Amino acid sequence: MKLLKDIKALVEGLQIAGKHLGRHAITIQYPEERWTMPERSRGIVVLLSDKETGELNCTACLLCEKACPTAAIRIDAPRNPETKKRELKSFTVDNGLCCFCGLCEEACNFSAIKMATKYEFSAEHKEELVWDIKKLQEVGRDVPYVDTRKKKSPAAKPSVPKDTPPKSEKKEHEKKSQPGEDKGKANGPEGLTTSDQPEGEKKPNDKKGQS
Repeated sequence: MKLLKDIKALVEGLQIAGKHLGRHAITIQYPEERWTMPERSRGIVVLLSDKETGELNCTACLLCEKACPTAAIRIDAPRNPETKKRELKSFTVDNGLCCFCGLCEEACNFSAIKMATKYEFSAEHKEELVWDIKKLQEVGRDVPYVDTRKKKSPAAKPSVPKDTPPKSEKKEHEKKSQPGEDKGKANGPEGLTTSDQPEGEKKPNDKKGQS
């Protein structure tokens, strides 16, 4: 029975090899040819910068450092005694310790760190695998990403038209326009006074005046 199973496995393997005999080779001839990695692949760790200002998105919250299972991330960010906020001084990643798990990217809430699609970072000495904040930002400048941060929109100021007169002038204008409105009421139809109206169109006096 064992011999039959081995023969069956050998035949299945030969069938798979026979399917690719007449096809074109799919092996990439590295380094002349390079494979384009998918967007969600886990490559080298980089720091992302703001697309408008060019400054780092990192807020020194230390979430990526705490999430790293191999302690490959080291952050130095003491608190400012005046503002009580952390100020980022140094950010280092040891690629020799990194296991490329992607937990640092998942822990970040400010689009500051990402596993880029770059895989060529070999070095002769292990000290060269420790990247500082300048190196991480330089390599991450051309890395595309979706900014998921919530930016505070500036409060819109109420627009005041330039031709609008002040309230004091508006009140004086209303007072001056009141006498003219009374004269308009005394006028007859189509802006004519009672004296200018034709005799046939003159209204009779009230009954009390006739009696």
